[in-house]
Amino acid sequence: MKEIYFVLTYTGTFLSKVIKVYTRKKFSHVSISLDKELKEMYSFGRLNPYNPFRGGFIHEYIDKGTFKRFKRTKCKVYSYKISDESYKLLKNQIAKMCENKEEYKFNLMGLFAVSINKKVKRRNRFYCAEFVKYILQECKVNVELPDIVKPEDFTNISGIQEIYQGYLRDYKVK
Repeated sequence: MKEIYFVLTYTGTFLSKVIKVYTRKKFSHVSISLDKELKEMYSFGRLNPYNPFRGGFIHEYIDKGTFKRFKRTKCKVYSYKISDESYKLLKNQIAKMCENKEEYKFNLMGLFAVSINKKVKRRNRFYCAEFVKYILQECKVNVELPDIVKPEDFTNISGIQEIYQGYLRDYKVK
Protein backbone atom coordinates (compact mmCIF):
# COMPACT_ATOMS: atom_id res chain seq x y z
CA MET A 1 0.00 0.00 0.00
CA LYS A 2 1.07 3.55 -0.76
CA GLU A 3 -0.22 6.86 0.51
CA ILE A 4 -1.44 9.78 -1.55
CA TYR A 5 -2.47 13.15 -0.18
CA PHE A 6 -5.39 15.49 -0.78
CA VAL A 7 -4.58 19.12 -0.09
CA LEU A 8 -7.52 21.48 0.39
CA THR A 9 -6.66 25.16 0.26
CA TYR A 10 -8.16 28.62 0.51
CA THR A 11 -6.00 31.49 -0.79
CA GLY A 12 -8.40 34.37 -0.28
CA THR A 13 -8.31 35.40 -3.96
CA PHE A 14 -11.43 36.83 -5.58
CA LEU A 15 -12.21 33.53 -7.32
CA SER A 16 -11.67 31.52 -4.12
CA LYS A 17 -14.07 33.87 -2.31
CA VAL A 18 -16.70 33.36 -5.03
CA ILE A 19 -16.30 29.58 -4.82
CA LYS A 20 -16.54 29.72 -1.03
CA VAL A 21 -19.83 31.65 -1.28
CA TYR A 22 -21.60 29.13 -3.49
CA THR A 23 -20.16 25.96 -1.91
CA ARG A 24 -20.62 27.32 1.63
CA LYS A 25 -17.42 25.49 2.56
CA LYS A 26 -14.14 26.62 4.09
CA PHE A 27 -11.87 25.47 1.24
CA SER A 28 -12.13 26.32 -2.45
CA HIS A 29 -9.32 24.31 -4.09
CA VAL A 30 -8.06 20.73 -4.00
CA SER A 31 -4.78 19.23 -5.16
CA ILE A 32 -3.43 15.71 -5.15
CA SER A 33 0.08 14.93 -3.95
CA LEU A 34 2.07 11.76 -4.48
CA ASP A 35 4.31 12.42 -1.48
CA LYS A 36 3.91 13.54 2.12
CA GLU A 37 6.30 16.48 1.62
CA LEU A 38 3.91 17.85 -1.07
CA LYS A 39 6.74 18.18 -3.59
CA GLU A 40 4.72 16.22 -6.19
CA MET A 41 1.46 18.15 -5.84
CA TYR A 42 -0.80 18.62 -8.89
CA SER A 43 -4.07 20.29 -9.79
CA PHE A 44 -5.74 22.63 -12.24
CA GLY A 45 -5.36 26.29 -11.46
CA ARG A 46 -3.52 29.48 -12.36
CA LEU A 47 -0.63 29.03 -14.79
CA ASN A 48 0.71 32.39 -13.61
CA PRO A 49 0.19 33.52 -9.99
CA TYR A 50 -0.53 37.08 -11.20
CA ASN A 51 -3.04 36.14 -13.90
CA PRO A 52 -6.28 34.52 -12.71
CA PHE A 53 -7.62 34.19 -16.27
CA ARG A 54 -5.14 31.64 -17.66
CA GLY A 55 -5.41 28.25 -16.07
CA GLY A 56 -4.49 24.67 -16.76
CA PHE A 57 -2.69 21.62 -15.43
CA ILE A 58 -0.11 22.69 -12.85
CA HIS A 59 2.58 21.28 -10.63
CA GLU A 60 2.03 23.16 -7.39
CA TYR A 61 4.60 24.04 -4.75
CA ILE A 62 4.23 25.31 -1.20
CA ASP A 63 6.99 27.87 -1.71
CA LYS A 64 6.57 28.86 -5.38
CA GLY A 65 3.88 30.23 -7.66
CA THR A 66 0.40 30.96 -6.38
CA PHE A 67 0.99 29.60 -2.88
CA LYS A 68 4.13 31.72 -2.50
CA ARG A 69 2.24 34.80 -3.66
CA PHE A 70 -0.66 34.14 -1.28
CA LYS A 71 1.33 33.51 1.89
CA ARG A 72 -1.73 33.28 4.14
CA THR A 73 -3.17 30.29 2.28
CA LYS A 74 -5.07 28.07 4.71
CA CYS A 75 -5.08 24.32 4.18
CA LYS A 76 -6.01 20.87 5.35
CA VAL A 77 -3.92 17.89 4.30
CA TYR A 78 -5.37 14.37 4.23
CA SER A 79 -3.67 11.03 3.61
CA TYR A 80 -5.29 8.12 1.83
CA LYS A 81 -3.97 4.61 1.22
CA ILE A 82 -4.14 3.08 -2.26
CA SER A 83 -2.76 -0.10 -3.79
CA ASP A 84 0.76 -0.19 -5.19
CA GLU A 85 -0.72 -0.82 -8.65
CA SER A 86 -3.00 2.24 -8.43
CA TYR A 87 -0.10 4.36 -7.20
CA LYS A 88 2.02 3.28 -10.17
CA LEU A 89 -0.87 4.10 -12.56
CA LEU A 90 -1.30 7.47 -10.85
CA LYS A 91 2.38 8.36 -11.22
CA ASN A 92 2.33 7.32 -14.89
CA GLN A 93 -0.88 9.23 -15.67
CA ILE A 94 0.46 12.40 -14.06
CA ALA A 95 3.78 12.00 -15.90
CA LYS A 96 1.85 11.79 -19.20
CA MET A 97 -0.11 14.91 -18.32
CA CYS A 98 3.11 16.74 -17.42
CA GLU A 99 4.61 15.82 -20.81
CA ASN A 100 1.51 17.10 -22.63
CA LYS A 101 0.38 19.87 -20.30
CA GLU A 102 -0.25 22.32 -23.13
CA GLU A 103 -3.15 20.09 -24.24
CA TYR A 104 -5.00 20.67 -20.95
CA LYS A 105 -6.98 23.79 -20.10
CA PHE A 106 -8.97 25.03 -17.13
CA ASN A 107 -12.69 24.23 -17.28
CA LEU A 108 -14.01 27.66 -16.24
CA MET A 109 -17.48 26.92 -17.63
CA GLY A 110 -17.56 23.69 -15.66
CA LEU A 111 -16.49 25.48 -12.49
CA PHE A 112 -19.27 28.05 -12.76
CA ALA A 113 -21.81 25.37 -13.72
CA VAL A 114 -21.19 23.78 -10.31
CA SER A 115 -22.75 26.88 -8.72
CA ILE A 116 -26.06 26.03 -10.41
CA ASN A 117 -25.66 22.29 -9.82
CA LYS A 118 -24.92 21.49 -13.48
CA LYS A 119 -22.10 19.54 -15.05
CA VAL A 120 -20.24 20.87 -18.09
CA LYS A 121 -17.68 18.36 -19.29
CA ARG A 122 -15.23 19.41 -21.97
CA ARG A 123 -12.44 17.33 -23.47
CA ASN A 124 -9.08 17.87 -21.70
CA ARG A 125 -10.55 20.62 -19.53
CA PHE A 126 -10.87 20.37 -15.78
CA TYR A 127 -11.37 22.44 -12.67
CA CYS A 128 -9.42 21.29 -9.62
CA ALA A 129 -11.89 18.85 -8.02
CA GLU A 130 -12.94 17.48 -11.40
CA PHE A 131 -9.28 16.71 -12.17
CA VAL A 132 -8.62 14.95 -8.86
CA LYS A 133 -11.74 12.83 -9.31
CA TYR A 134 -10.76 12.03 -12.92
CA ILE A 135 -7.21 11.01 -12.03
CA LEU A 136 -8.47 8.71 -9.25
CA GLN A 137 -10.93 7.04 -11.64
CA GLU A 138 -8.27 6.63 -14.33
CA CYS A 139 -6.00 4.90 -11.82
CA LYS A 140 -8.67 2.52 -10.54
CA VAL A 141 -8.94 4.14 -7.11
CA ASN A 142 -12.53 3.41 -6.16
CA VAL A 143 -13.91 6.21 -4.05
CA GLU A 144 -17.44 7.47 -3.86
CA LEU A 145 -17.67 11.07 -5.02
CA PRO A 146 -20.66 12.98 -6.35
CA ASP A 147 -21.04 13.48 -10.09
CA ILE A 148 -20.69 17.23 -9.62
CA VAL A 149 -17.67 17.29 -7.35
CA LYS A 150 -16.40 20.09 -5.10
CA PRO A 151 -13.11 20.30 -3.17
CA GLU A 152 -14.56 19.44 0.25
CA ASP A 153 -16.23 16.29 -1.14
CA PHE A 154 -12.83 14.61 -0.84
CA THR A 155 -13.03 14.89 2.96
CA ASN A 156 -15.92 12.39 2.91
CA ILE A 157 -13.93 9.56 1.35
CA SER A 158 -14.04 6.49 3.56
CA GLY A 159 -10.62 5.81 5.11
CA ILE A 160 -9.22 9.31 4.63
CA GLN A 161 -7.18 10.75 7.52
CA GLU A 162 -6.55 14.41 8.30
CA ILE A 163 -2.86 14.94 9.04
CA TYR A 164 -2.58 18.75 9.11
CA GLN A 165 -4.62 21.91 9.37
CA GLY A 166 -3.22 25.43 9.31
CA TYR A 167 -1.29 27.72 7.01
CA LEU A 168 0.18 25.93 4.01
CA ARG A 169 3.50 27.75 4.46
CA ASP A 170 3.82 26.18 7.94
CA TYR A 171 3.24 22.60 6.76
CA LYS A 172 6.09 20.33 7.83
CA VAL A 173 6.39 16.55 7.58
CA LYS A 174 6.47 14.87 10.98
